[in-house]
Amino acid sequence: MSEKIIVAVPSVTPGGMNAEASGHFGHCDVFTLVTIEDGEIGDVSLHENVEHAQGGCLAPVAVLASKRVDALIAGGMGMRPLIGFNDAGIEVFFNNGLDRVGSIIEAFVQGRLPRFSRENVCGGGGAGGCGGH
Repeated sequence: MSEKIIVAVPSVTPGGMNAEASGHFGHCDVFTLVTIEDGEIGDVSLHENVEHAQGGCLAPVAVLASKRVDALIAGGMGMRPLIGFNDAGIEVFFNNGLDRVGSIIEAFVQGRLPRFSRENVCGGGGAGGCGGH
């Protein structure tokens, strides 16, 4: 039986494998969604980010969960969305400073990206804990 997962990477417009990765998931232009099956990169699609006003920090969490995303790879986020992703069953990984979607996905497939932890969480964002870059 094959393993198929969908991975989201916060990206700068226009998105896609050659796009620049966005520094903070909640403020990205678009999410590049990549299907990985048995370690092979497959379909690539795009989904525009939603405004924070449409549900605060957790709005993108709900959108990605509805797209059946299994993992998110980000460079920054606050504690509240990290908890939201964990609650939604979406694993979060730290992009280790890689700046292109393609190189981030390659590192993920090779198992070189650590899980996003409390040490990676952005400060700021006030009481909501969104953080912000």
